[in-house]
Amino acid sequence: MSPPASPAIILTSGGLDSTTCLAIAQADEFDPIYSLTFDYGQRHRQELAAAEVVAREFNVAEHRVITIDLRQFGKSALTASIDVPKDRAEGDMTGEIPVTYVPARNTIFLSYALAWAEVLGVRDVFIGVNAVDYSGYPDCRPEFIEAFEKMANLATKMTVEGEANQPFRIHTPLIHLTKAQIIKKGTALGVDYAITHSCYDPDSQGKACGRCDSCILRRNGFVEAGVRDPTRYAGYC
Repeated sequence: MSPPASPAIILTSGGLDSTTCLAIAQADEFDPIYSLTFDYGQRHRQELAAAEVVAREFNVAEHRVITIDLRQFGKSALTASIDVPKDRAEGDMTGEIPVTYVPARNTIFLSYALAWAEVLGVRDVFIGVNAVDYSGYPDCRPEFIEAFEKMANLATKMTVEGEANQPFRIHTPLIHLTKAQIIKKGTALGVDYAITHSCYDPDSQGKACGRCDSCILRRNGFVEAGVRDPTRYAGYC
């Protein structure tokens, strides 16, 4: 008899990476799956709409949107009136931490996921961080994930009082993959990337700008993967 399926929480943004993570969790037979999205004061709503579509497409057990206001702190092009960098070469994206970095965002998101996991009795959380095409964000590195996981196993009732062989785990299946490898993996799992959204600065119709760091990494990934890019870019039908 096969062991019972384990539940999991997936941090979802409606983007390419987190949607691929969700597909991987399903393929690995985690069940039920809960998706967690954040309305954190980002300048556009397109990713929130995409996250809802993704949750329906994957038939998750529950899709929850947490509202917090990181605009109170600002200092990011995603939450404040700061121009989003455009037309940068990929090599320039890792030279320094870019202005699209949202201070402590993944620390905050994982903390909420940990709280929900403890309530649900879930010990597995997936996050689509990537240390290859990661745009220089410090909270996408393996060292950060390892440190947070260690902290989580010291700081919750379910890990302190629970069984030692059932620790809290953060899964990062994309962390060492290029964008092209992520796209190939997701495509093999049947992911419809047309329902995802990655752009930092979409137009009023929700079309991707095609020029921000996220769009450039995404578009180049499709080219390198040899997969048709289904993204709707501004200026095109």
